Amino acid sequence: MPVVRDLRVLLQLRDFRSLLAVRLLSQAADGVYQVALATYVVFSPEKQASPAAIASAMAVLLLPYSLLGPFAGVLLDRWRRRQVLLYGNLLRTALAAGTAALITAQVPDWLFYASALSVMAVNRFVLAGLSAALPRVVVGTEQLVMANSLSPTAGTLATTAGGGLAFAARLAGVESNSVVVVLGAALYLCAAGVSLRMTPGLLGPEPSQLQSRLGAALASTARGLVDGLRHLAERRTAAAALTAMTALRFCYGALTVAVLMLCRYAWADSESDGLALLGIAVGVSGAGFFAAAVITPQVLVRFRPLVWMACCAGLSAVLAPALGLTFAYGPMLVAAFVLGLSTQAAKISTDTVVQSSVDDAFRGRVFAVYDMLFNVAYVGAAAVAALMLPPDGRSGLLVVCVALLHAATATALMRFVRR
Repeated sequence: MPVVRDLRVLLQLRDFRSLLAVRLLSQAADGVYQVALATYVVFSPEKQASPAAIASAMAVLLLPYSLLGPFAGVLLDRWRRRQVLLYGNLLRTALAAGTAALITAQVPDWLFYASALSVMAVNRFVLAGLSAALPRVVVGTEQLVMANSLSPTAGTLATTAGGGLAFAARLAGVESNSVVVVLGAALYLCAAGVSLRMTPGLLGPEPSQLQSRLGAALASTARGLVDGLRHLAERRTAAAALTAMTALRFCYGALTVAVLMLCRYAWADSESDGLALLGIAVGVSGAGFFAAAVITPQVLVRFRPLVWMACCAGLSAVLAPALGLTFAYGPMLVAAFVLGLSTQAAKISTDTVVQSSVDDAFRGRVFAVYDMLFNVAYVGAAAVAALMLPPDGRSGLLVVCVALLHAATATALMRFVRR
């Protein structure tokens, strides 16, 4: 199979294997950590979670860094990316261990959220560094397309696997969320260790572009951000892909909150049963991510990335309401698979467009903007869902609105391609 052959070629590249290993360990730790947070906020017996509470948690964890993300990207283009991966994962190890201690001590919620916010902030920084570094460990556009299919999707699957590990630990009798968080901290530490297999200068940027003095880098943040946005504006195809990906991420976020509430209140009689149902739904969506990784490289050989994104959005526009309006668990699982496939396929396409059309000196800034849009769309979706969802998560209006946004995105992409 072409996918197997291309994968074999990529895995023969030592530096690619090292970068991929860092991503897998980092994102597996993310999955463990995020599920521990979700079970603490949503499925703890003493907490009566609501859509508003979930939206508030997402805003606290994601929105502050999202607004500061482009400024971090300016620094990412001035620091050695290998060092960002090393020290970022070491910092997350310490912060995650601190979160575990706070859960055990049963501190006020604001202090717990402050600790979790710190971990998630560094998380977005590391992920932007991984994406910006990918073109440095492959050769040519064809390998880059395959690497964009494998790496982010494998990372997403690692996040899913980490979440599954956390679910399994809880269902197996580990009652303390703090123990699960410690497991995530251990995986962050392993990711830091693997990053040492790469030389400090391997992942760029070039030494002539490095600005080692933190004060000088911070002083140029505003100017660098404007330059990065101007560079992106000159790449209209990349800007169109980012806009479409933001819309699709919004749709995915809104339906994620709906599924959380359905698992918590509509489909299960207890917190443990709801947690098990949510774990299955996450796994099915992860299978959709894997299918996207297999299909997308072959599709992009024949079609332009924006055309494939339009097809994915159109597929979701048709199937999401057809399956989701039943609010039955089986059809919703099929919808989770379809949305996982279409959203991840669109992300692979967007990554490829951005990496192939944005200059290396600007990639860190552009991917930081990418992360900002990714997170703001997710938080915005949670806020909209909080306004529209009843306590049990059944809202036909939300499902229809999501379908219409998918359809509008597909239409806009095809019009852009024709122009």
